[in-house]
Amino acid sequence: MPGRLIANLENYGALTPADRHALEALPARSVVCPAGAEIFEEGDTSSDCRVLLKGQAFRHKTLADGRRQIMSFHAPGDVIDLQRVFLTVDYAATALTVCEVALVPRTALTAVLEAYPQVARAFWSLSLVEGAIFREWMVGMGRRSAQARIAHLLCEVVVRLAAVGAGGNDRYRFPVTQTHLADALGLSVVHTNRVLQALRRARLIDFRGRELVVLDWPGLKAAGEFDAGYLQLPERAA
Repeated sequence: MPGRLIANLENYGALTPADRHALEALPARSVVCPAGAEIFEEGDTSSDCRVLLKGQAFRHKTLADGRRQIMSFHAPGDVIDLQRVFLTVDYAATALTVCEVALVPRTALTAVLEAYPQVARAFWSLSLVEGAIFREWMVGMGRRSAQARIAHLLCEVVVRLAAVGAGGNDRYRFPVTQTHLADALGLSVVHTNRVLQALRRARLIDFRGRELVVLDWPGLKAAGEFDAGYLQLPERAA
């Protein structure tokens, strides 16, 4: 198993050389998903868990009338369908960019979790952080203003991308559309556009090509009422 997963897990718990060796020895095959392609469908019954090695993806659910709710964005090292270790997935995942994904047999991963307690603890911590992210999104959609919602999400993305080295010099590859942001935050596309323009006019952010550019990190944090503690990751340098 390539080091992306190991590096991610070590953000949440120390691993021994034996732990790392067991993860590196996991059987896996790699697949490439084009941008916009579905990585797996809601209710998928595959016996493989999917680790994002390269690129970015998002999880979502879609209503019968086609309306979509994006529930999370994912960076390299994430297990996109960690739930699959024990349960059937009740969501879908789509590639935001071209993605390389490792397919790891669920039985092999379960065996490692049972044999290596520190690995199991790190996965458990990763799962708890996912829960913390969901809670922050729920608070945002229920109580924060549209501007605070968008600013908070952008802060979260910056911290998570910085943790995996996917950016630098205040520039982060995050090629979302206004529709992606609207679907993630329960806003209309028109309202999302207005908020983004306001954040740009305030010289907090900019989008250049397919990159998010942070112009004023303290200002963006203040606009989003953002405290990175729930991510359990070191905050990026200001």
